[in-house]
Amino acid sequence: MIAIIDYDAGNIRSVEKAVKKLGFEPLTTRDSDEIRRASHVILPGVGAFGDAMEKLHRFGLVPVIKEAADSGKPFLGICLGEQLIFEKSEESPGVQGLGILKGEVKKLPVDKGLKVPNIGWNSVELRKKSLLFKDIKDGEYFYFVHSYYVHAADRGLVSAAIGYGVTADAAVEKNNIFATQFHPEKSSDMGLRLLGNFLSLC
Repeated sequence: MIAIIDYDAGNIRSVEKAVKKLGFEPLTTRDSDEIRRASHVILPGVGAFGDAMEKLHRFGLVPVIKEAADSGKPFLGICLGEQLIFEKSEESPGVQGLGILKGEVKKLPVDKGLKVPNIGWNSVELRKKSLLFKDIKDGEYFYFVHSYYVHAADRGLVSAAIGYGVTADAAVEKNNIFATQFHPEKSSDMGLRLLGNFLSLC
């Protein structure tokens, strides 16, 4: 069972549709027992860091998300979901993230002549051999919508990056934990391939 965590944070339906297109039957849920029973867990999201953390606490999801990440089962954070698994964000000073991985979320620079938020297709630079990017070439394009970006404390976790005024971590992975700043569910064939790579992990 593929569990998509529901905490009223947008883009869930498009993730559901992409998972179904790949031949899997997702369950969108905020039930802790269902998340524990899942073979794969996806934490999607769009919106503000602080608001999202408030909802995760309100729905009692923080413990089970950390449990899922620690369990060894494949875990994927998407967009805001990537940011939430880190420790803190400049978007919401004083709000503690999930802290599953060490690092922080920073604001894209507004003084580089680039539009913020960054909305559209960006070429992704692969940084290491990655299970998530299996059969995906360096330089492929993925769809982004973000004003903030992850900076992982352990640079060895970064599997892909983009240049957008700064070098931003486009994807990270550590053991069973994977996360992307871009939206694979909105990234056409390459996005579906990446999601398929994740869902094929045991």
